[in-house]
Amino acid sequence: MRPSVPFSTLLSSLHAGQFAIISGLDAHNELYLRLTAMGLRIGKQVQLLRSAAFSGPLHVRVGTTDLMLRKSEAARVQVVPVDDTAGT
Repeated sequence: MRPSVPFSTLLSSLHAGQFAIISGLDAHNELYLRLTAMGLRIGKQVQLLRSAAFSGPLHVRVGTTDLMLRKSEAARVQVVPVDDTAGT
């Protein structure tokens, strides 16, 4: 039996209520600086609270801060989903 290896996905593909840990930011310099200034840094836990219809913005929580991100911006944030029942 293989050990479970965390898989990486995109913040934009999470389901509402799902938690994840940021594993990478694939963005040009200006966007990278903007995302990190908002608290989206590698190793931080994020939660997707909800996503608007018709590819609208995503409501994301990082720590105690709530953010609204364009789906195209969230697609630049690589995450590893975590089990929210594990107390993380």
